[in-house]
Amino acid sequence: MKTFLTHCFIAALSTHVLYYLELSPLPYNALGTVALFLLIMAVLWLSAFLYSRSYFRKLPKALNFAGFFLKELLVANLKIAFDILTPHYYMRPTVLALPLAVKTNFEITFLANMISLTPGTLSIDLSEDRKHLYVHALYVKQNDIERLKRNIKHGFERRLLELTK
Repeated sequence: MKTFLTHCFIAALSTHVLYYLELSPLPYNALGTVALFLLIMAVLWLSAFLYSRSYFRKLPKALNFAGFFLKELLVANLKIAFDILTPHYYMRPTVLALPLAVKTNFEITFLANMISLTPGTLSIDLSEDRKHLYVHALYVKQNDIERLKRNIKHGFERRLLELTK
């Protein structure tokens, strides 16, 4: 994860410097900037084989996590939009205590942020013993709290543990 973040920083800085010095072969617009950033990231990814073998295993997992988060974000937004546009409200709000398998401060913070960024859910608090995360959810069908816990644990938390281990 540190290597990926370092590469993102290097790619962003390199992109900025290339545009600032007017050395970029691509036009200065959003598409050109993203393309240059991805090109630099690809070069850094290929060069990582020389010093970090785990990077090749973790980058596909990071992309999988990003794709999963975007899918969850889209589904949650559609659910909220449907609820707003229809005359009947389908919200069944509840607060649940989610048992945590993540242990480090980074993992707990990242999981709480991913839950809070998804519309319809909000991380409220962490228990004193750091074993439970309290989550407010808007849509819980027939008080099916266990299903929601399972979705979070096998979705966000499992993928996060794959990245950090």
